[in-house]
Amino acid sequence: MAEKVTIATVARHAQVSRQTVSNVINAPQLVRPETRQRVQDAIVALGYRANQAARQMRTGRSRLIAVRIEPTRDGINGTVLDRFLHGLTETAEASGYRVMLYTAPDVDREIAAYGDLLSAYELDGFVITGTDHGDPRTAWLAEREIPFVTFGRPWDHPHAHSWVDVDGAAGTAEATAHLVTAGHHRTGFIGWPAGSGVGDDRRAGWRRALLDAGMDPDGLDVQTEDGIAEGARAARELLGRPVPPSALVCASDSLALGALQTLRSAGTAVPVIGFDDTPVAAAVGLSSVSQPLGDAAARCVDLLTDLLDGPHRDPRQVLLRPALVLRHPA
Repeated sequence: MAEKVTIATVARHAQVSRQTVSNVINAPQLVRPETRQRVQDAIVALGYRANQAARQMRTGRSRLIAVRIEPTRDGINGTVLDRFLHGLTETAEASGYRVMLYTAPDVDREIAAYGDLLSAYELDGFVITGTDHGDPRTAWLAEREIPFVTFGRPWDHPHAHSWVDVDGAAGTAEATAHLVTAGHHRTGFIGWPAGSGVGDDRRAGWRRALLDAGMDPDGLDVQTEDGIAEGARAARELLGRPVPPSALVCASDSLALGALQTLRSAGTAVPVIGFDDTPVAAAVGLSSVSQPLGDAAARCVDLLTDLLDGPHRDPRQVLLRPALVLRHPA
């Protein structure tokens, strides 16, 4: 019969004390990264499984965090959340946590799901995605003192709680400045309707870059819902104006791909830059702004575990800069 794998077995394999193994499982932040990695490698190699019930009784934690899977849209921009979730799951596992995924078609159903999940499982906390103005989800969790972090800013109160976000304005500003430097003084913008925190932020970056370059942005943008067909219609509208733009920046890759369809059908050579750097953008050679999703996921886990270790700590905020990925000359 094979020997039962215990904490002592893992400790011998990793050449550390049993207490160090216990710390890696129950309080990984106390262990140096190189030692933690060695112990985690030993746990995987030996197939060790900690007694979850005993650990929860000892620590008062389930080491289980929950995050929502958003409804699918056009199959393009949905890959952004997929990449974030992969990064979140991998980082959480390395820190000794598991991720529970749940679905909800809208905000009201999501808030209802919080109560159901908290009743059925001993969750340690939540990672909330897709924040918006006056977000009722964060208010619900904060009122009940349930630990959470958001991937996205609280647009109305930037210091209300801990969050990680990507600086969309910096991304569109860099894309616009690149096109202006290439000679496109009439760089247009296709974005979402006003009122979306993320969309307004991306439009603000485009507008700021034009103003900084001494250009007038008025009459160079169109607001539309997200999607390829919507991007195509918006591009047709811009091309039909008395003085059309000579280049385009878009709030998403879906909008940019639609714009490309219109431009190619019209035989018009207008450079287009999208946002999110999705696999489809890479496949068709579309320049785009890339979000550091793996880093964002890791920072979310770090902030949430900090909250769990010290629930009365001040909120922390992390704003990450995206990168412009160029695939065609402007």
